Amino acid sequence: MNDNHFKYSTSVILVPFLLVLSLWILFWVDIRFQLNLDQFGIYPRTFFGLIGVICAPFLHENLEHLYNNSIPLIVLLAALRYFYRDIFFKILINGVVLSGFITWIIGRESYHIGASSLIYVLASFIFFKGIMTKYYRLVALSLLVVLVYGSLIWYIFPNVKEGISWEGHLAGLITGFAFGLIYKTPEFKKIIKYDWEHPDYDPSEDKFMQRFDENGNFINSPIVEEDPEIDTYFNSSHSVNFEFKEKKMD
Repeated sequence: MNDNHFKYSTSVILVPFLLVLSLWILFWVDIRFQLNLDQFGIYPRTFFGLIGVICAPFLHENLEHLYNNSIPLIVLLAALRYFYRDIFFKILINGVVLSGFITWIIGRESYHIGASSLIYVLASFIFFKGIMTKYYRLVALSLLVVLVYGSLIWYIFPNVKEGISWEGHLAGLITGFAFGLIYKTPEFKKIIKYDWEHPDYDPSEDKFMQRFDENGNFINSPIVEEDPEIDTYFNSSHSVNFEFKEKKMD
């Protein structure tokens, strides 16, 4: 696979926008009709709490909670859609399920809600997968994720901030890392190496390099058989000559 794999389409913006819009619509419906949907969040180690594995990412405590999750969610979903479109929905759906189930196992006895767990899945996957591929564009994306969202790492530890589900964050981080190992992406086209970058390169056999001495000075009379193409280049009017004059001392 090469750079042609990365093709922009309207789905790169449209899909993340629609997903985040659904969170806002559901939040409005919950407030408008006082449905108290928080009860459908993840409640660890209870049978009824398992429903939150699917529902929790769509539920938010308040407007600030929803707003803080919306921006990184759009950005990371767009990045995932653009760079990993072949496995986009696999990462999205399986990420929700697996991170939610891990939260159900390790979480405190409280309702865990919000899309932050999914944000950690996306950030973790994009970072680790980019490093694993060793492909320069994906490595650059990984470094960008660290630069912008690197501070998220602190919120996987207990007692860093009251009222957050550090268990959900940790579950998302673990899930993203696991997906980086599990999900395969097509091999990227290797960067072309020039002749002199190969370990078996011998300058003495290179006709062009034989035009220069050991100090890098051009030799007007080559020591090898004449090559018309090289001669034409060096003797053409396009060649650049540098002249200098010694400054006379008074």
